[in-house]
Amino acid sequence: MKKSDFNFNLPEELIAQEPARPRDSSRLLVVDKGSGSFTDGAFKDLPDFLGAGDLLVVNDTKVIPARLWGRKESGGRVEVLLLSREGERRWTALLRAAKKFRPGMKILLGEDVALLVEEVLGEGRHMVYLESGGGPDETIEALGEMPLPPYIRRAAPRAEDHEWYQTLFAHPDKGGSSAAPTAGLHFTGEVRGALNAKGVETTEVTLHVGLGTFLPVRVEDLSEHEMHSERFELGEGAAKKINRALDDGRRVIAVGTTATRVLEHCGAGGRVVPGKGETKLFITPGYDFKVVSAMVTNFHLPESTLLMLVSALGGRELILRAYRHAVKERYRFYSYGDAMLIK
Repeated sequence: MKKSDFNFNLPEELIAQEPARPRDSSRLLVVDKGSGSFTDGAFKDLPDFLGAGDLLVVNDTKVIPARLWGRKESGGRVEVLLLSREGERRWTALLRAAKKFRPGMKILLGEDVALLVEEVLGEGRHMVYLESGGGPDETIEALGEMPLPPYIRRAAPRAEDHEWYQTLFAHPDKGGSSAAPTAGLHFTGEVRGALNAKGVETTEVTLHVGLGTFLPVRVEDLSEHEMHSERFELGEGAAKKINRALDDGRRVIAVGTTATRVLEHCGAGGRVVPGKGETKLFITPGYDFKVVSAMVTNFHLPESTLLMLVSALGGRELILRAYRHAVKERYRFYSYGDAMLIK
């Protein structure tokens, strides 16, 4: 299968620059896999399309202010994106600057705060060590910006993005994502209450979003693409809920591609196994889903691994037809955009 099989035309003005306010006022395109039909609605109506016994699985990772700005000791400007934590003060990070980095170089972030480059890992990734007098978490919170994707243009950082680029499900002790699991951004307390009242169950898994999710595919032949690993955790309580739903023949509905990848990684044998680790699972059409039967998701970039995953669940032709419908009906795309339910 080829990368170009997942291309589509998207007018630039449909790339959402602002979140829907309130969150659940975003639109919802319901795609029925069985009939191939589409229903246009609003996200606040999601409970109307789910039933008692359905199990929603959400990603409870927390986005950290992972974008930092600094300067080399020589004066050159540097953009830093923290990707994954490797120790209390050590991170894998993307570094962008006019010239390459070497081990031993420092990035000055502020008074008495610097990143020491320890190792060059390739593809712009480096191992860095945070040197500061204060605690690492407090330092990053004080200096970092929310890592909005580059297609959301900001003349300057906005404090409100710390709220809007975080899901309702984000656990305060599970910071570690350098991008939001965007399908979760649409949920509000009102939607959760309506789902509970209808008998829809919810459980949580964790996947810290990094390069595995948002790195572009750079090869035409998809068999040559290798996903970067991302850390996940699936607890025993969640595993029991999920396996009970599977045993009962009830739907397991993943909220987002990140939750989907955790479920399928841990459920390769047909039942999920609790644990924590790293996953590089790359899902494309032809994949046999073992756990997930439906999904809430956003509208994704052309030729992205995310579009390939939703095409695996819904069928490539149906999903691309749904995207054409969404463009025609002026849905909003990408992270701050509208939502899709594939059922």
